[in-house]
Amino acid sequence: MGNLRFRLADPSEYATLGRMIIDSFEPITWFKKLDDKFGPLNGCDWRKRWEQRIEEVLATQIILVGEADGEVVAAATGTVDDRTKLGFIDLLAVDLRHQGKGYGRGMLRGMLEHFRRLGTEHVHLECLSDNDKGNALYASEGWQIVASSHKWFVRIGA
Repeated sequence: MGNLRFRLADPSEYATLGRMIIDSFEPITWFKKLDDKFGPLNGCDWRKRWEQRIEEVLATQIILVGEADGEVVAAATGTVDDRTKLGFIDLLAVDLRHQGKGYGRGMLRGMLEHFRRLGTEHVHLECLSDNDKGNALYASEGWQIVASSHKWFVRIGA
């Protein structure tokens, strides 16, 4: 699984982290599947929509990075509801050059430990049903499915 060291991201890294996250989500994002069916939305393709999403995430969430040999190889983002002590892992990404080395599992565990230190007692996340690798990881780490949902879409304008 490689030795990962964890730290909060520095804002100077946000652009690089954003690109890494978008690249790692390209094969699985529902934004791209939407483009495949309906085309770009009002001129914004899936990547542009992800860039907008990442901008919001980086401005509002906890950003934890995982380093191996002095290089950032993974990142996770999330939020904590202090009232309920419930954490949410929004994004978990591994640099494409470092996938398959156990860094996803390490990053998941690192984010859980970070949440523990913040006083979080429960954590949830969402994963598309056809993301086989992600779902296998979460199941192997003891996560339990409590609900499923579908992404519905309809065009209502010109």
